[in-house]
Amino acid sequence: MASVVSEGSVLFPLQSQAQIKTRLIADTRRRFEAEYLADKSDKYDPRDVERLQQDDNWVESYLLWRHNVVDETLKMLDESFQWRKEFAVNDLSESSIPRRLLEIGGIYLHGYDKEGNKLFWIRVKYHVKDSKTALDKKKLIAFWLERYAKRENGKPITVMFDLSETGINNIDMDFVRFIINCFKVYYPKYLSKLVIFDMPWIMNAAFKLVKTWLGPEAMSLLKFTSKNEIQEYVSVEYLPPHMGGTDPFKYSYPPLVDDDFQTPLCENGPITSEDETSSKEDIESDGKETLETISNEEQTAPVKKISLAEPNSKAEENEKVDSKMKAFKKPLSVFKGPLLHISPAEELYFGTAESGEKKTLIVLTNVTKNIVAFKVRTTAPEKYRVKPSNSSCEPGASVDIVVSPHGGLTVSAQDRFLIMAAEMEQSSGSGPAELAQFWKEVPKNKVMEHRLRCHIIEGSKPTTLTLKDSAFNMSDKTSEDICLQLNRLLESNRKLQDQVQRCIWFHQLLLSLMMLSLAFVISFFYLLYS
Repeated sequence: MASVVSEGSVLFPLQSQAQIKTRLIADTRRRFEAEYLADKSDKYDPRDVERLQQDDNWVESYLLWRHNVVDETLKMLDESFQWRKEFAVNDLSESSIPRRLLEIGGIYLHGYDKEGNKLFWIRVKYHVKDSKTALDKKKLIAFWLERYAKRENGKPITVMFDLSETGINNIDMDFVRFIINCFKVYYPKYLSKLVIFDMPWIMNAAFKLVKTWLGPEAMSLLKFTSKNEIQEYVSVEYLPPHMGGTDPFKYSYPPLVDDDFQTPLCENGPITSEDETSSKEDIESDGKETLETISNEEQTAPVKKISLAEPNSKAEENEKVDSKMKAFKKPLSVFKGPLLHISPAEELYFGTAESGEKKTLIVLTNVTKNIVAFKVRTTAPEKYRVKPSNSSCEPGASVDIVVSPHGGLTVSAQDRFLIMAAEMEQSSGSGPAELAQFWKEVPKNKVMEHRLRCHIIEGSKPTTLTLKDSAFNMSDKTSEDICLQLNRLLESNRKLQDQVQRCIWFHQLLLSLMMLSLAFVISFFYLLYS
């Protein structure tokens, strides 16, 4: 028995979750076009309508926020799209915002919470209620949120309401309500939590209204904190001193304060373009350990006589190293960008000090017909060595980037890596001087950017995601066995999901039959006694 999508209702599946999601998205698009676009083409920005038809994740975010109720989702889309056109959100830029608002530092993105979510700071002490600047301040909020949404599609954000040193003159409930509406209607599923810091008692009554605006579903996202509790959500490295933190960051403009990605470290200091020639000893030592491992394997194997022993044995060793590296580098996930395919797609996996894992690997593959220049930056440049961090990739070729913690420093889930890439002309050179000049001249709209999070594995981890000295001991057969077991596990998981959905459907059917039976019995006794 197939499940049916009824208008304005939630699907009751005997289908897979993927089928349900696809049908809901298609139904939302069809009904929006039929019910909201007819004779109202000037009501919305055509770019938003086009994105609605192409971006499944965007449609899904609205559906999830409205619990997959299509009628409610359509109303939300209508309100959101009208607002986006009214504020010209797609055209907002630095030039759209008065320079004074950007310089004051009342609203900006900086740092991460303990869950790895970006922090959106609102320093209330710099805000004074003024009807003349109210619209510009709302546009500034929209500018930052749209900028973040385009770069980090679907990743949550934590709002930091810093109420320290504020008074009654700083209260603007219309502005607060606008911010809440941004996350309730205009940017659904983006709010991780709303952290209120050091709220004066005089504002207690005002923030009772905030609770009603958030609604019961989002109430759990509201966190009232003081200096003692704030570290439950944000570590000291991303907290300013007045919150008990150690972050030396001081806001300034220009340029825009954004992700704070910087060039990572090498043993002798910041890596520029010379890192390809650096750490030769590391490469030789890694190779030596690999060959020792292989020689140990060969000692246990039967001895074979070879006429040209030395050259052939070296060739065999190199082939074995290459084959083991290739088996090791099979990606579990790939981000397919217009210039580069990047593996892993979202997270870099590091082990703990106890597990002995030291390095992780990023594989870049050039999918264009030209040379692609790339460079790697991080939010914690003092922690990591990256080899290479600034180089180029030939058409159709792949480049392996090794990332390793520096000086025994601890990897944090808040750390981020940014990979920047841009196409170079065939006539351009790819040496250090040419690359430095290229990055000075390349337009920003020609640069592809992709971000990676850090993930710490406490115990064992996927072998294809981390570099370990003993990783090369794993044979190709073992890798294939692991892949086979993963596939079996995924298949078992899918079957289990189908069984759960089937049980839910039978439970609902049984409940409906019980209700019908109860209604029949009540009707019978009513007729009998009357």
